[in-house]
Amino acid sequence: MKVTPEIIQHEFIGLKAKVVKCANPYCEGIKGKVIDETRNTFLLEENGIEKRVIKEISVFQFTYPDGTVVEISGKLLVGRPEDRIKKIIRRRW
Repeated sequence: MKVTPEIIQHEFIGLKAKVVKCANPYCEGIKGKVIDETRNTFLLEENGIEKRVIKEISVFQFTYPDGTVVEISGKLLVGRPEDRIKKIIRRRW
């Protein structure tokens, strides 16, 4: 998978994720599979334990099925997933 700005339009449910940075120190290092996404949070599951992480104050590292690892600021991901996928990204030259 090529890493481009359009990557934020990708569906994140089912991907492996890790919280790299967070304003809440208890959330740093949480990792697992994304099982649900709301407007402001991701729900990650690892070993049967579910943890909810706020997008806006976190930086996530996602691993795609092809092995590509991408680090994305949660501020770019805030919003309903269905709206984010439809959103047109305009590039400014």
